[in-house]
Amino acid sequence: MYMIFDTYETVALACLVLLLGYFLVKRIRVLNEFNIPEPVVGGFIVAILLTVVHEIWGLSFGFDKDLQTTMMLVFFSSIGLSANFSRLVKGGKPLIVFLAVAAGLICVQNTVGIFGSMALGLDPAYGLIAGSVTLTGGHGTGAAWADTLTKQFGISSAMEIAMACATFGLVFGGIIGGPVAKFLLKRMHKDEVAEDENVDDVEEAFEKPVYRRKVNTRTIIETITMMSVCLFVGQHLDMATKGTAFQLPTFVWCLFTGVIIRNSLAHIFKFKVADEAVDVLGTVGLSIFLAIALMSLKLWELAGLALPVLVVLLVQVVVMILYAIFVTYRAMGKDYDAVVLSAGHCGFGLGATPTAVANMQAITSHFGPSHKAFLIVPMVGAFFIDLLNATLLKIFLVLVNYVH
Repeated sequence: MYMIFDTYETVALACLVLLLGYFLVKRIRVLNEFNIPEPVVGGFIVAILLTVVHEIWGLSFGFDKDLQTTMMLVFFSSIGLSANFSRLVKGGKPLIVFLAVAAGLICVQNTVGIFGSMALGLDPAYGLIAGSVTLTGGHGTGAAWADTLTKQFGISSAMEIAMACATFGLVFGGIIGGPVAKFLLKRMHKDEVAEDENVDDVEEAFEKPVYRRKVNTRTIIETITMMSVCLFVGQHLDMATKGTAFQLPTFVWCLFTGVIIRNSLAHIFKFKVADEAVDVLGTVGLSIFLAIALMSLKLWELAGLALPVLVVLLVQVVVMILYAIFVTYRAMGKDYDAVVLSAGHCGFGLGATPTAVANMQAITSHFGPSHKAFLIVPMVGAFFIDLLNATLLKIFLVLVNYVH
């Protein structure tokens, strides 16, 4: 038996899933400490409950896929609308170096994933899911690429595996960042410093941010207008490039459109985009999207893949630790800033930008500020890494097709 929920029912259930996630993360310490997203917590619990219902009564559920896709595109449009290229100039050479380091990790993750999957008897396409698609990319990118991998390689459970891999990476990204930094600091003989409670400097204040969201009707309408244009243009560019060498997932075109809109308004028309409104609406889009995606998980389809994929993921954790110590740390200058950057790289190299920031804050609260790290990591992790990942994944898709 199969039950389908319409748009209104899907929205209501997604919001209930989010509220469940908020409730549990607030009250369960381990979830809070590891920065596990509320949609992931609530969504997986509901997915488990629906799996129990399926196993006992044979009942399956379907949700509004159009709404899910729209919310995903809203999120990636918000990333583009948040990208101000003037910050790139401020980041300078270290930002470019860190981008190169991040690109290197993407290549390593996909190489390990593809050949690790083949060694364990899996389709090499699973290696991309257990590679940069979900680890560097996170839940949003993982879910976005799942549809492409399903269509190209026939992986019917791509969404389920992507969500599981992204959650695994998120947890371990938060676990290994601190130990990696402490290992490097011990080699540097760096001592802890007294925490300064009076944060006056603008850059230092960014390291301990206090968010003040000035959102009103006008900024919401402006932001919805820009996001609507991103979705409209992105979908038409997707249709125009389909089947050509320039074909990319729709969400990448929406992101590119957002970048052009943001920087055209800022540098040509001197219009200030309401970052707070973009952030709020983008987060809402991602939250609803993830809630629907996770509610839709068919966990019973993962039983035969659980162990081999887990082995690949554990290898990826070891690779991330070694990469942070021997590549990120050395490439970024082998100083204290490089240590904090390495901890941050563990965060978004396996999980997400919020995990990276949490890792860095844990270090700077004991060993002093790192303005360079807090300028570079959020910028790379929140925007540039998605463009970089999408570009490199196109190359690895060709490789997977070759060895398939």
